[in-house]
Amino acid sequence: MTITPFWKTIIDKYESDHHLFMTERAVEIVAELMALSARTAPKGRGQDSIETVILSGDSLQELAGEMRKMGQERGLKFFLRDAANMEKSDACLIIGCKGESVGLDCGGCGHPTCQEMSKAQMDFLDQQPEKLFHGPCCAIKLTDLGIALGSAAKTASLHNVDNRIMFSAGAAALSKKLLPGSMVAYALPLKASGKSIYFDRTG
Repeated sequence: MTITPFWKTIIDKYESDHHLFMTERAVEIVAELMALSARTAPKGRGQDSIETVILSGDSLQELAGEMRKMGQERGLKFFLRDAANMEKSDACLIIGCKGESVGLDCGGCGHPTCQEMSKAQMDFLDQQPEKLFHGPCCAIKLTDLGIALGSAAKTASLHNVDNRIMFSAGAAALSKKLLPGSMVAYALPLKASGKSIYFDRTG
């Protein structure tokens, strides 16, 4: 049977769209596994203060738009560079840390007690709400966030999905109130392609 040019175009388009759908769905599944890795990562005193959210489709473009806006308003050129990466990503996992303490009064946050740290947080939010991150933060909770980020990046690597931990996208996520309970957040955009889009970058 001879396939006419018209039907060949239709078949090729279907195969291309199907491949794209399968790739994006696979990346979204990996993002879900990464969120699981962040959730089960070790936490100080076993107290979980991690928040996660997964973005895909139009949500990625909205986050990229916020990154561009912040970069232009604040003169942060690397926000614009990272926004271009976000626009090309298949999915993105954002991991944040709530402003809680573990009640040890360890002084790691720079305050004598956890209660004083909590008061300083409220003062900071009242006086400097425009800051990219909010603080002070519990040193142990920030350590938990770092471990969660590393665990998530490990899971992406195990499944051969390119990724990069981004401060800029995390700050934009906080600006858009995607993690309403978090004081600090980082993002891991994800892409499945022949070459990583997150390295050999300029800007």
